[in-house]
Amino acid sequence: MSKKGYWMAMIDVRDLDIYKTYIETNGAAFAKYGAKFLVRAGRHTEPEGPTGNRHVIIEFESYETALACYNSPEYQEALKHRLAGSVGKVAILEGA
Repeated sequence: MSKKGYWMAMIDVRDLDIYKTYIETNGAAFAKYGAKFLVRAGRHTEPEGPTGNRHVIIEFESYETALACYNSPEYQEALKHRLAGSVGKVAILEGA
């Protein structure tokens, strides 16, 4: 059985209107690849310094599925909006 895959993102939204377009357009990719949101914004604490104003953890069936979703044409189209409206870091990880 393969291990789960995850996206971990720490984003600083700079233009909420553009970022909203990202949220509206990323759903096709997430549905196609069976994404499950474990964390999506919400309260957070930054005990070791700033990490952005939006945090997300998304679970996928496998690491390979997580990579495929990120590299998919559907997500790459949505990503243009995230990059235009925010700065941040995204890591794609294999679970324990």
